[in-house]
Amino acid sequence: MLLVNIDYIPGKDLDVLGIVKGTVVQSKNFGKDFMAGREITCYTEMLNEARQIAVKRMVDEAESLGADAVINIRYGSSSVMQGAAEVISYGTAVKYR
Repeated sequence: MLLVNIDYIPGKDLDVLGIVKGTVVQSKNFGKDFMAGREITCYTEMLNEARQIAVKRMVDEAESLGADAVINIRYGSSSVMQGAAEVISYGTAVKYR
């Protein structure tokens, strides 16, 4: 499955299948994370893992539509509660002509 964040695939004619998305809400047990001036690595790891899960769910949805690619991919995240974040990945599923 080709994943791109542009709205076309060079050299390909595309049929649009629709918007696909993947979401996840994830948290970690943080305990000792808040050290001023340093990266909070457990948050970074949590968000990277959440992004991977969201992308997989988006790809699974695209595959269920018979897509060859997802174009114009975007990501979003928001804090849902202290120590938990929602991550969404979305784009347009397309099939090559």
